Amino acid sequence: MKIFSPAQIKKWDEYTIIHENIGSIDLMERAANLCFKWVIGKNFGHFHFHVFCGKGNNGGDGLAIARLLIEHKCKVTVYILEFGKLGTIDFQLNLERLHSLTTDIHFLQSPDFFPTINETDIVIDALFGTGLNNPLEGFSKALVSHINQSNNIVSIDLPSGLYADKSSKNNTVIQAKHTLSFQNYKLAFLLSENENNIGDLHLLHIGLHPQFENDERTDFEIVDIEQIKTIYKPRKPFVHKGTFGHAAVCCGSIGMMGAAVLASKACLRSGVGKLTAYIPKIGYTILQSSVPEAMAVIAGDDFLLSIQNLEKFNAIGIGPGIGIHPTHEKLIQELFSQVNTPIVIDADALNIIAQNKELLQSIPALSILTPHPKEFEKLFGKPSNDFERIELALQKSKEFNIYIILKGHFSFIACPDGDGYFNSTGNAGMATAGTGDVLTGILTGLLAQGYQPLQTCLLGTYLHGIAGDIASEKYSKEAMIAGDVIDCLGVAFEKLQ
Repeated sequence: MKIFSPAQIKKWDEYTIIHENIGSIDLMERAANLCFKWVIGKNFGHFHFHVFCGKGNNGGDGLAIARLLIEHKCKVTVYILEFGKLGTIDFQLNLERLHSLTTDIHFLQSPDFFPTINETDIVIDALFGTGLNNPLEGFSKALVSHINQSNNIVSIDLPSGLYADKSSKNNTVIQAKHTLSFQNYKLAFLLSENENNIGDLHLLHIGLHPQFENDERTDFEIVDIEQIKTIYKPRKPFVHKGTFGHAAVCCGSIGMMGAAVLASKACLRSGVGKLTAYIPKIGYTILQSSVPEAMAVIAGDDFLLSIQNLEKFNAIGIGPGIGIHPTHEKLIQELFSQVNTPIVIDADALNIIAQNKELLQSIPALSILTPHPKEFEKLFGKPSNDFERIELALQKSKEFNIYIILKGHFSFIACPDGDGYFNSTGNAGMATAGTGDVLTGILTGLLAQGYQPLQTCLLGTYLHGIAGDIASEKYSKEAMIAGDVIDCLGVAFEKLQ
């Protein structure tokens, strides 16, 4: 699913109007009908509705929703933000229709006229949509602050005050309990800084013309299962273990062999033909007994010291549980000098690179880095907001010719060509120790099987998230652990078939 800017969304509306030969007011009615049905479907119909409208098309949506609620015998009071200007044509037409049904319409001109909203009342926020370019101030800011004292706010298309594609951090923005938006995700919905404003997001499909989405270029997409199915390669009958590659994972240290076990198990569960784990001697018995399917090479005593003979591997992953040791800068230099194919770099390997930033220049082309936000900041600096973070990830991806998977809810994949992808699977239960090690194993295994680096990033994060979703249903978000994600990878693969 493509993620469009406000200007592109407007073009999509216009394209639909032209190619379906309908009026803009009819498209607005489609959206309003879906919002109305959602509200009634939530059994909100017996509450008192306070509908707040601006004079743009977002306000027109609000007026149409108010009319439909009144026709359904709901108690509705409408408030219009008055700036002394006429509204859009569709706003005026919906206001005329509403006047034929009710006189409970109020034009707000000062805080003296702000209404009292009871605890059980439902607020419909249709003040400002995607066209907002400046922070709210003055009367508008005061009104949003007043509305935010309510418990049950439903925002239409976008919480008022929130920008669709740039940071609204520290601005006054509606804090919705639910946001009803249309057709596709907006960039703002995918970034954690807006979580308290958006509440629960519900995308309503209003039937915009699909050809526009097919033809229109965009820098950002959110990955869905149909896209993943075009990447996934089912197994043919006449294959053997050599068909699916030989992977290596460089992992573990004293006290952190669990990370090595998780990464190794996940790599094998990803479908790789063979796996060799480079580990310190302290973890030999642990790995051999926990993951008997993996071969083990001792490469140090308590920590990894030297990694040799890597040419035979189809893919290499490094980082899970290796710790921070004075010899590790040399270890990573040694690894980078031996290979000229993409590798997966995670965890302490990223921290070591962050301490020795000249290593960034030596990373093999098209390698995959998997930092969480703090690791990302150590590597590349601390952005002031989430939008700057994804722009910085894209910049560094291009500069070093690498892929960066910025882990989190809707993990972001930055590509060297400037494209960015958001993963659509996963849940808060995956915020537990070891799930990053699992991702490293999956990515290394897929890369060894012959998936291209971008395919590996997209398929790996999607599978990782699906397995996490299955685990959360089975164990709950609170009780699930990283090993559960590995155990659920089989069912995750089945969902792609």
